[in-house]
Amino acid sequence: MANICDICGKGTQAGSNVSHSNRHTKHTWKPNLQRVRAVIDGKIQRVNVCTRCLRSGKITRTV
Repeated sequence: MANICDICGKGTQAGSNVSHSNRHTKHTWKPNLQRVRAVIDGKIQRVNVCTRCLRSGKITRTV
């Protein structure tokens, strides 16, 4: 599964962990994605959605 939100396009972020002694190590941060059933264009589909899109109501979730 690609770590990309189908609604907003949020994906994996890359950067560095920086220790107290200023050593840098590579690190990735992945979005909190949920695979949910949602209504898209009048049809029920399974989509990968980040929790921010779910919480803000950008998608209509079905049960």
